[in-house]
Amino acid sequence: NVGVSASHPLWRPANRLALEQAEKSLDIAQARLLSAEQDLIVRTAQAYFDVLAAEDNLAFVKAQKAAVSEQLAAARRNFEVGTATITDTREAQARFDLVTAQEIAAENDLRVKKLALDQLVGRRDTQPWRLAEGAALPAITPDGVDAWIGRAEAEHPQLRQARTALEIAQLEARKAQAAQGPTLDAVAQYQIVRGPGQGTIPGYVRNHNATVGVQFNLPLYTGGAVQNRIAEALALEDRARADLDAAQRGIAQATRAAFFGVVSGMSQVKALEAAEASSQSALEANQLGYQVGVRINIDVLNAQSQLFQTKADLARARYSVLVGNLRLKQASGVLAADDLQPINALLKP
Repeated sequence: NVGVSASHPLWRPANRLALEQAEKSLDIAQARLLSAEQDLIVRTAQAYFDVLAAEDNLAFVKAQKAAVSEQLAAARRNFEVGTATITDTREAQARFDLVTAQEIAAENDLRVKKLALDQLVGRRDTQPWRLAEGAALPAITPDGVDAWIGRAEAEHPQLRQARTALEIAQLEARKAQAAQGPTLDAVAQYQIVRGPGQGTIPGYVRNHNATVGVQFNLPLYTGGAVQNRIAEALALEDRARADLDAAQRGIAQATRAAFFGVVSGMSQVKALEAAEASSQSALEANQLGYQVGVRINIDVLNAQSQLFQTKADLARARYSVLVGNLRLKQASGVLAADDLQPINALLKP
């Protein structure tokens, strides 16, 4: 007894809905890949500028150590000739010891930051290019927060994922409802039966049977399984809709925070540039006053510390603005590798 049978669906709505779900699942995977690429860009840029900030901090600490060393030597000479007290020497020595400790911490911080960057890019002993002296930071384009939020609502990968997830949940509800409807299949069968004859028929008998038809199926009773599956699918659809609403509000809030963070950072850079010039003038005035005897040693040391701290803060603020621009584009979902080119143009070996 040998037989062959075949079946081809003519009307099965659930199959078509499952295909649409698979296509939308591919869209979700592509959106996740885009989110991962954007996150990699931001993490790499952050690690890159963390190394530059650590190098700047170490350079400023070494410069401050050299300045304090000179002040310590001057205090010792003045004490030896009797024009200053031992207090100036001890204050300078204390400040020198403090800067030495800061130098050790800065060297270790730079070492750690370089290891983090090396691990991220898969290379060893990376040497990041420096930010060009006096380079103008790129402006925010567009300069309105509403425009950025509009771009986020239209293009953000997470919103695309949430919207597509809602569509998949809606298709799942329709597929569950289709399970209680009819299905129609085309069926065909060919069978060969061969065996000994029965009764008065001598020898062997061979029968060939071929059938072609249409099979109609309609579930009459499922014990409540279909109805419960529909209720579950509708509840999951409501959850997907709530997730989409939460994603929209969260991305809008993150975009606003990133935008105002960049605006605040650019204002901070301008303020620190003015503070750097003022601190430089204050240091020169205190050094002159110390030479003529109207300022004491601690005044000069404080002015030096203030100047180098301002320089370090300014360098960090400039790097934060550059990374903040990338974070703003990431928050709005439009960050791409080409967005690194304006920043790359500001760097030099």
